[in-house]
Parts: sequence; structure tokens; C-alpha cells
Amino acid sequence: MKIIDRYVTKELLVTAMFAVTVLSLVLVLGNVFKRLLDLLVNHDVPLEYILSFIAYILPFSLTFTIPWGFLTAVLLVFGKMSAENELIALRSNGVSIPRICLPVGGLALVCTLICLWINISVAPRTQEKMHNALFKIATSNPIAMFGSDQVIEEFPLKKIYVEKKEGNALFNVLVYDLNEQGNPMRVIQARRGQLQADLANKQVIMHLDDLRYEARDANAPNDLNRIQQGVTAKEMPFPVSLQALYEKNKRRRGLPQMTLQELLRTKDTAFQSARLTEANKRFSFALASFAFALVGVPLAITAHRKETSIGFLFSVLVAFVYFFFIIVADTVRNNPKLHPEILIWVPNIIFITLGSVLFYRMSKR
Repeated sequence: MKIIDRYVTKELLVTAMFAVTVLSLVLVLGNVFKRLLDLLVNHDVPLEYILSFIAYILPFSLTFTIPWGFLTAVLLVFGKMSAENELIALRSNGVSIPRICLPVGGLALVCTLICLWINISVAPRTQEKMHNALFKIATSNPIAMFGSDQVIEEFPLKKIYVEKKEGNALFNVLVYDLNEQGNPMRVIQARRGQLQADLANKQVIMHLDDLRYEARDANAPNDLNRIQQGVTAKEMPFPVSLQALYEKNKRRRGLPQMTLQELLRTKDTAFQSARLTEANKRFSFALASFAFALVGVPLAITAHRKETSIGFLFSVLVAFVYFFFIIVADTVRNNPKLHPEILIWVPNIIFITLGSVLFYRMSKR
């Protein structure tokens, strides 16, 4: 029996590691192009920033690729064993299907524990570091944040439009200086401008030329009769604070970047449902490997095919259905009437129940 266990374990481990590597590579590269494409095109991004971003996003991708890769391994290995009549030979010698699948259960438990550790401890920290890395990439060269025919809204209380940019030179600039309520207190139109990075004072200075502007009265901003119009100037420096941008970034923490303790400790009833859903999702996701193992073994044996393409196709279909339910439950996380913290467990309940029934029937044949 030890020989059988070693054989099945080795086949599953080698195939799973290969599948996880390929799937992680696809997801990581997809996220790099999705989140960094604009920065790569418009910024001179140092290589170390890109590598740090990849290192931070890899643990998050493993929450998906470990269960998916393990499912692929189960389908390929047991499909091959079934097609080559290895299972028939083992059962003819008195080895039952549950006994053959004992290594599957052990590896499923290991994958579940690894995913639980990543979901609870590793992923939230790396998500926050990834968010900060993106911000660092974007602000490493603040002048590159300005582009042609773009509205720049990253700076708090500012909206800036530049029709054309050539190097540090700007043409046809429109600047909205906003108050806390989002109302424009000053609107500036300039035909030309020049950018200057003042990193020592954490600011970017726009030297605007040939400009005109209108401004509201600071004491009566809603009194339109007191707006100063038609004010012109040949030149005016307009500083844009980077410090405010840094402070805005510190306050912007999403649910994926919060630890489990932070999610459960909150007293904010407005986001209570979303936080409970996020906490339950981390535990629910960890059980995906176990649910996939229960479904994968009978599906692979019933299909009786050893082709890699067929096994991978089955894994895509099963993973798509599972993750689709997770995404649906996650989209209603802000609607407590639907109890999304319970809906997030539905995929596991369905797959574990279905897998148990199929596995029981297969073992009795």
C-alpha cells in the first residue's frame, strides 16, 4: 500500500505544482498588464518596482491557483489511471477506491491549510503592500502623472485637464480648484504651462503662462453674484501638493487589505455586512481544494480519458462554476437582506454535497 500511496502522491504533487505554476504565471502577468500597462506606457518605471509588484501579487493569486491547480492534477492523474486500467487492476487486487484516494484527502487537507494561512495572514498584508507599490510607482516621477488629453483627478481637491504635453511643456490647461464639498472655487485657463517637480517640498509646480481665471468669494462661495470673472495674468505658479496625495493614499484601505481581526472588530454598521462577507470568504475559499477533490475524482474516473486537454477543460468548467458563485455572493456584500455572509458558503455546500454523493456511488460500484 505504501507503494501505491507514494505513486499517487508523487503524480499529484508533480502535476499540481506544474499546474499552479502555469496558472499563477497567467494570473500574475494578467494583473501586471491590467494594473501597470498605463504606468508602463506613460512612466519610466524602474525594474525593481515591477518586480516588487509581482512579488506582492503572487500570494493573492495563489488563493485561486492552488485549488484550481490541485483540481487539474486530480482530473489528469485519475483520468490517466482510469484510462490505462490502473484503477481496475488495483480494485481487482482488493484495493478500494476510498483507499486509493487516501493521498488525495491528505493533499487536499494540506492545500486547505496553506490557503487558509494565505487568506488570513499573508494576502491582506501583501495586498496593502501591492497598493502602496502601485502608488509609489505612480508618484516616483510625478511629472509623468500628467498626460496629453487626460483629466488628472488623483490630487485631492484638484481637477486638471491638459490638452497636449511635450516633455515638461503643457498646452491648453484647465484647472479646477475645489473646496471640501467639491464645488469649484477657482477655474484657471492657461494657454501654456511648464511642470517642475519639487520633491523636497513634496509638490509639483505648474508655471502657467497667458492665463485667465474666475474665482468664487471664499466667504460666500454659493453667491454667484460675487464671482470674480475675467481676471488675467501673464504668469502664475500653481503648486500641486503631493503630501495631500500621500495622505489620501494612507486613508484608502479596502477590505482585502484588512486583517481578520480588523474585519471582525469593526463597529461600523454601514459596512458590517461587507466586512462579515469578506471574513467568511477567506474561510470559504480555503475549503475549495477539499470540495474540488471530492468532485474531481469521480468526474475523472467517469470521464475515463487521459488527454491533458480534456482534463484541463473539465478543470476550467468546474472552477468557473465555483468561482462564479463566489463572485455573485461577493457582489451583493453590501446588501445585508440577502445575507451574503451565508451565500459565500453556497459553492462549498453544493460541491461538497455533490462530490460526496458521486464519490459514494462510485465507491459502491
